[in-house]
Amino acid sequence: MRRILATAATEFRISLRNRWVTVAVAMMAVFALVLSAAGSAPTGALGADRLSVTVASLTSLAVYLVPLVALLMSFDGVAGEVERGTLPLLLTYPVTRPEILIGKLLAHVAVLTLAVGAGYAIAAVAAVTVDARAAQGLPALWRLMWSSLLLGAVFLCLGYALSALSRRPAGAAGLAIGLWLGMIVLYDLGLLAAVVADGGGWFTTDLFPWLLLANPADAFRLFNLAASEATAAAAGIAGAANAIPAHHALISILLWPLLALAAAVVAFRKVTP
Repeated sequence: MRRILATAATEFRISLRNRWVTVAVAMMAVFALVLSAAGSAPTGALGADRLSVTVASLTSLAVYLVPLVALLMSFDGVAGEVERGTLPLLLTYPVTRPEILIGKLLAHVAVLTLAVGAGYAIAAVAAVTVDARAAQGLPALWRLMWSSLLLGAVFLCLGYALSALSRRPAGAAGLAIGLWLGMIVLYDLGLLAAVVADGGGWFTTDLFPWLLLANPADAFRLFNLAASEATAAAAGIAGAANAIPAHHALISILLWPLLALAAAVVAFRKVTP
């Protein structure tokens, strides 16, 4: 544990030096403030407090922004060490490869915690200031907070795996953007096209819910919207959120970080100094 924490402290200082903490916090704060300001529009029609509506909007934001920030922080986690020539020196220390990855993961999760916490706190303060009932949405906001960190951990580990496979930062960056487009954008578009083509058949009723749970981003969205009082604010996935049990989505977002970390460790073991 001491070796892991030492690695994490070093990586966190590198993130501070590379401005990742500042950039991530600024991105989340700006977007959260904008969504909070725009979130008051549907509150009357939905009969929900402002913070609950804002949480529904923040869920859609987090699905896109948290994985992107995580991949941008992690794509050179291994490839950068190889290119700078620091990996052979790092491996001479009495620290194993899994411990190196876990240390990097802890540091980057700390950065995400600062960014997500700042953004969501700003949204909560803005909502509570203008709506006395907004405190009712705090449990949903807390749920969104820790599940966002789990989602970020998934893509951090996937970024390490791509970084180890590529061994060059430029190639790893391309793979990371491709992964983000595939899992966050194209995956849902493909499912939508399949549902339309199926016309309410076997794919829509039996296979579609499992395919949603197989994607960590969709599982994250389903998990948070299932407990939201403002599910209608995200009508595009509201039906699925009501049809799929929340504990199924929870199992998915708990398993994905472990699977992604295992993939990163396997990929890192194959990297030669």
